[in-house]
Amino acid sequence: MDANNKTARIAGLLYLMTIVTGIFSLIVVPSRVGTHGDVALTVTNIVTNELLFRLGIASGALGYVAFLILPLALYKLLSPVDRNMAVLMVALAVACLPIYFVALANQMDILSLVDGDKYKQVFTPDQLRERVMLLMEAYNNKVFVSEIFWGLWLLPFGYLVFKSDFLPKVLGIFLMLGCFSYLIGYFAQIIFPHATIPSFVMLPATFGEIGICLWLLIVGVRKSKQAVG
Repeated sequence: MDANNKTARIAGLLYLMTIVTGIFSLIVVPSRVGTHGDVALTVTNIVTNELLFRLGIASGALGYVAFLILPLALYKLLSPVDRNMAVLMVALAVACLPIYFVALANQMDILSLVDGDKYKQVFTPDQLRERVMLLMEAYNNKVFVSEIFWGLWLLPFGYLVFKSDFLPKVLGIFLMLGCFSYLIGYFAQIIFPHATIPSFVMLPATFGEIGICLWLLIVGVRKSKQAVG
């Protein structure tokens, strides 16, 4: 395996880790724990499913460590195509990480409130539930803000994939469109908070990210005069 194929497969593996851990921490765990509109039941679910909640935090941390390394691997692979765009890709990708790790701290704060009797002696049950819900809202809001950068980094990434002659151009197009998928979803929810975002809006991002992940992991790169080690 030459240097570029090795780098591509490392990037594909990191991308896969990011996707799998993201699905678990951002979709599976909230679907089991969160109950919109029912504060008491949400707190009860966290206590009842404490191990699952903790696994969600651990999974999220692991996924974002992988996401920290991923753009560096992609930079090594794609910087010969356009170094400036590769730098922009890395900068936009890692910009969301401080926000998300603070969000993880909010989840740890929730565990501190519900685990043990220390705070039960200080707050009434209603006060405790209110604080848990405020922390959950703080966590959700930070993850929501992170979506801006989940989208923005895909634009230079998709451009680099499209301009390269060793990765499929169609995946580059999907990735660039995926940038606008995230941005449309974000701003639509800000401006029209009660509107339902059609699921097809996220299809370009889904096809682009899963497609490039699998391509890098399974196929690697085509032989190219641009693809230097």
